[in-house]
Amino acid sequence: MTDLVIDHLGHRGDGVVLQPDGRSLFVPYTLTGETVDVDIQGGAVRLNRIVTSSPDRIEPLCRHFGACGGCLLQHVAPAPYAAFKRRLVVDALADRGLAPEVGETRIVPPHSRRRATFAGIMAGRHPLVGFNERGSHRLVSLDECPVVKPQLLAALPALTALTGLVAPRKGGLDLTVTLTTGGLDVSVAGIAARDVDRLRLPLIELAARFDLARLSAGSEAIVERRHATVTIDGVAVTLSPGGFLQASEEAEAIMGELVTAAIPAKAKRVVDLFSGVGTFALRLARLAEVLAVEGEAGAVVALDRAARGMTGRHRITAEKRDLARRPLIEKELEKIDAVVFDPPRAGAAEQSQWLARSKVPTIVAVSCNPATLSRDLRTLVDGGYHIETVTPVDQFLWSSHVEVVAVLRR
Repeated sequence: MTDLVIDHLGHRGDGVVLQPDGRSLFVPYTLTGETVDVDIQGGAVRLNRIVTSSPDRIEPLCRHFGACGGCLLQHVAPAPYAAFKRRLVVDALADRGLAPEVGETRIVPPHSRRRATFAGIMAGRHPLVGFNERGSHRLVSLDECPVVKPQLLAALPALTALTGLVAPRKGGLDLTVTLTTGGLDVSVAGIAARDVDRLRLPLIELAARFDLARLSAGSEAIVERRHATVTIDGVAVTLSPGGFLQASEEAEAIMGELVTAAIPAKAKRVVDLFSGVGTFALRLARLAEVLAVEGEAGAVVALDRAARGMTGRHRITAEKRDLARRPLIEKELEKIDAVVFDPPRAGAAEQSQWLARSKVPTIVAVSCNPATLSRDLRTLVDGGYHIETVTPVDQFLWSSHVEVVAVLRR
C-alpha cells in the first residue's frame, strides 16, 4: 500500500500521479491535489481510501457510482466539473497548435437522456439488465440512474423479459431504448437472424404486454404498434429502426441554437453534412434553403418525410451519400453561403480538405470527439479559415465525453 498525490485529472477523468521515471499512474475517482492510499500490482492501481480530500469533492448523486461504469465524475463539484469538460477541448485544440478562445461549458440537467443503451445477459437461467462495470463485462443491476429520463429506467422490466427471451447463452445483447412521443422504441443488437424468425410471435406479444411503441432487431422492425416519432424544432420526425438520434433533447436544443446563430442573415443556400434525421437541417430551413447530406438511408428517408410535412420553412433536399468516400468537392460548394457538418467520432478528414479549398464564407463544425474535431479544424485553418467561437456542450453527464460547436469564417 502506498500514499500518492494526484497531480491532475487525465482526459478520461482519472486522477494522474506523475512518477519519478516519467510514467503516469491513473487512479479512478480521485481529484487534483488529493493524497490517496492505493495498492499497486504491476500496472494496475486500486484505490483503497482518500487520505486527504480535495475541496472540489462532493457526494455522488447515485448509489451505483463507483461500481457502474456509466459515470466517472459524479464526485466533482459543478464548477471544476465544467472546467474539466472545457479543458478537454482546450487541450485537444492545443495538440494541433490551435489556441482560440473556448467558451464556458453548456451543461444539460440530470435525467435528460432520452436514449440509452443497456446491456442484457443471462446469469445462468436469470436475465440481468443494466450497465457494465468499468472495464468489465459484469453488470450493475440498476435501482436508480440520475442520467436517464425516468421512463427509460421504467423500461427495465421489459428489457429483462426481452433478455430472458432472446439472449444468447454466450455473450449478450445491446438494448437501445429511445423515448418518443409514441412511447418507448426498443432496438436489440445481438439476436441471430434465425432467432428473430423463430421468436417473432413471442416478441410481438412481449411488445404488446409492455406497451412498447416499436421493437426492432437492429434495423428491422419486428412490430410497430405506434410511430416512433420525435419532435425536432417543432417538426415531427419518425425515426428509422436503430437510427441515430442526439441523446438529449436539451443538448440538441443548445447545439441547434449555436448553429443557427452562426448562419449569416443574408444566407440563401446552406449545406448540412452528416445531417442525420435533421437535427440542424430542420432548424436551418427557417433561415435558408438546405441541402442535407447523410450516408444512412433510413435517416435520409426520415428527414425527407419530415421535410415534406413541414410548413413555413424553406425547402430541404435530402441526399444519401457516403461523405467519407465521396465528399462534396470544391465545385459543388460554389454559391453556398454556409456549411454545417456533424460527423461520427472518426471526424470528417476528407470532407474538411475540400471545405478548406472552398470559398464558403461560414462553416460550423459540430463534433462529439474533440481530437478529430481539432484535426479537421487544423485543416480548415490551414486553408484560410479563422475560428470565431468554440463552445463545449456537455451532453454526456459525468462521463469523459463532450460535444463541441465551432464557428469558422473566411
